[in-house]
Amino acid sequence: MQNLNPLVRKALTDQTLLSPTLTDDDSPSLTPGERLADRVAEFGGSWTFIISFGLVLLAWISVNSLVLRKAAFDPYPYILLNLILSCLAAIQAPIIMMSQNRQETKDRQRAQNDYLINLKAEVEIRQVQDRLDALSRQQEVLLDLLRQQQVQLRQLTGNGPSDGSEPR
Repeated sequence: MQNLNPLVRKALTDQTLLSPTLTDDDSPSLTPGERLADRVAEFGGSWTFIISFGLVLLAWISVNSLVLRKAAFDPYPYILLNLILSCLAAIQAPIIMMSQNRQETKDRQRAQNDYLINLKAEVEIRQVQDRLDALSRQQEVLLDLLRQQQVQLRQLTGNGPSDGSEPR
């Protein structure tokens, strides 16, 4: 028990639950930028974004190709649209990566917490197994004592062999 994590050792010594003492930092300490990154990543990975983005692209192409055919502000091959899409991707990708990095950090902390809880459970299971083994050995000793007492009782009452062996 010397090499155990101090949190696990303390929980075992105090016989308390480990999970309430573990940290699972959620959003109270997020900076405004982190909150914004989470919202952008949440929206950017949704069907709402995909559908609305598709509609905007369809509207852009329709307006420039059909409605304003001769006076289009971004005629085919839609260079302005390509620029806007490139800028959007250039901004959106790092923001989503920031959010994913934060999520990965949270996942790593949860995995560490799970490991500590599993470690405590393993130690407790071993302790229970050791106690069960000790009880089993104690039971065997008690059964041997009981057999010896039965032999002695038979000898005293004259109902059994006097050489100490059990009757068949």
